[in-house]
Amino acid sequence: MTVTILDGGMGQELRRRSQKSVTPLWSAQVMLDEPELVVDVHRDFINAGARVITVNTYAATPPRLARDGAPAWFDRLHSAALDAAHQARDESGRDDVQIAGCLPPLVASYHADVVPDAQSCLRDYQRIVAAQANRVDLFLGETLTLAREACAATQAAKHSGLPVWMALSVADDAGDRLRSGEWLAKAANQIKSAGADALLVNCSAPEAISISMPILAATGLPFGGYGNGFVAAAHLKPGGTVDSLAAREELTPQAYAAFCAQWIASGAEIIGGCCEIGPAHIAAIKQNFG
Repeated sequence: MTVTILDGGMGQELRRRSQKSVTPLWSAQVMLDEPELVVDVHRDFINAGARVITVNTYAATPPRLARDGAPAWFDRLHSAALDAAHQARDESGRDDVQIAGCLPPLVASYHADVVPDAQSCLRDYQRIVAAQANRVDLFLGETLTLAREACAATQAAKHSGLPVWMALSVADDAGDRLRSGEWLAKAANQIKSAGADALLVNCSAPEAISISMPILAATGLPFGGYGNGFVAAAHLKPGGTVDSLAAREELTPQAYAAFCAQWIASGAEIIGGCCEIGPAHIAAIKQNFG
């Protein structure tokens, strides 16, 4: 079985490299202030073994820009992020790297209670898809905590004609449930019916993802996972900054690769990393499974 390797966590890697203070828009703010860092991180993940890199627009959604920045930044941020991903791929000299458009939570990570209604979700995801579709190879929904939001993202992305991968975030102590409390199995089948081409679990504790993998396998779609290295991700409040979260020091590259081995043993075909998973972790995955 061929394993597709994703990149790791862009936001936390930028936090380590940037001289700027962390803001609620963080990774999007870096696109304005230090875009060269984004190119460097993309390229380092490619060099480590990633064959899919995700556009750095996680924080550049219409609702988040309205709350934390300026709505007028939308086009500029998406264009700059697409430029950075293409520059990194070009500089890497690899023609086997795909660029994934990013469909993140619209308002906040980990908090299903702030997800807009279905019509608002669809409208905002359609805007994101339109901004990226001509310059990406696929779309990747990330860290989605509610089936309604993930289905809206899927429906919007399907109109692009590109492959659509959807990644859900599960409770760190209950890998069979989304952070919303919804059952993963039910949500996964709803998203499959909406047209997703692959299903993943991301930005959750690796232990929880190990529980999730057989549930995704039962859908019959290609599936996978990419975990985070936070002690407790759900402590991040809407509008908060990532410096409030602590990293798991014991989750070394080899320790993380060992979790990936469990997922692959369950049939996972798409593996990568999220927050606190850096190029060294991706290199360990590549060494063991690439």
